[in-house]
Amino acid sequence: MAKATNAPAKAAKTANKPSNEFFAPAVIIIALILAEIIFHFVMGAASNFENGDVEKGHPLTGMGTAYKGGFIVPILMTLLFCVIVFSIERILTLSAASGKGSAIDFIRKVQYNLAGNNVDAAIAECDKQKGSVANVVRSGLVKYKAMAADTELPKDQKIMAIHQEIEESTALEMPILEKNLPILSTIATIGTLVALLGTVLGMIRAFSAMATTGSPDTVALSTGISEALINTAFGIGTSALAIIMYNYFTTRIDGMSYRIDEAGFSMGQTFATHNK
Repeated sequence: MAKATNAPAKAAKTANKPSNEFFAPAVIIIALILAEIIFHFVMGAASNFENGDVEKGHPLTGMGTAYKGGFIVPILMTLLFCVIVFSIERILTLSAASGKGSAIDFIRKVQYNLAGNNVDAAIAECDKQKGSVANVVRSGLVKYKAMAADTELPKDQKIMAIHQEIEESTALEMPILEKNLPILSTIATIGTLVALLGTVLGMIRAFSAMATTGSPDTVALSTGISEALINTAFGIGTSALAIIMYNYFTTRIDGMSYRIDEAGFSMGQTFATHNK
């Protein structure tokens, strides 16, 4: 019986599983290629520099100034593109996981039907709602119905079986909800470190220009300072965005988990009330 009631959650997992397991590596590679193209052919265009001299000319635009940030800039651009793509992917996934309507209203309807001992109507609400939360609740309701028809097990074991079914179904859904979040968390950390590396390299170049004999090389000095400041700003901005999106997604997932726990508690309480 337990194997049969796990079917909806397993089917949901199969249906929601990305068809391409190499999605994340592909996004990173494409983001790197795109960043290199933008860095060399857009930011590094001759029109962005005085007299068209990319190496020694003074930047005339913001693009030219960003180009002076050096080879760390496309790496930071890659991280930024990854944050944007994975954030969009998570928004779409979590929106689908939440279901068609309000999760709060959905749980209230399930609780109302359970209070009236109408399990079939509660299951019908799950079929209407769809999504990960509905899949987990539906698995619990199917188990609830099976335990209500069981005349052999004691009540406490029946309630335990219902809770166990919900926990198992939740375990199947959580990897889908949390997928790619470790990447955002990693970018939030390494973005600042990469920016710090660019800052250090830029300052080394700036101080090397100042250490030359005679008058300092002003071009090299300005290039070094630009490299330091641009990488700092770019890296901090990327890390900040990654942190914001990561916290937003984890908060949404926690909210879904809370709704599932609320539904599971209601099932246990209602079963204890309506069944011997």
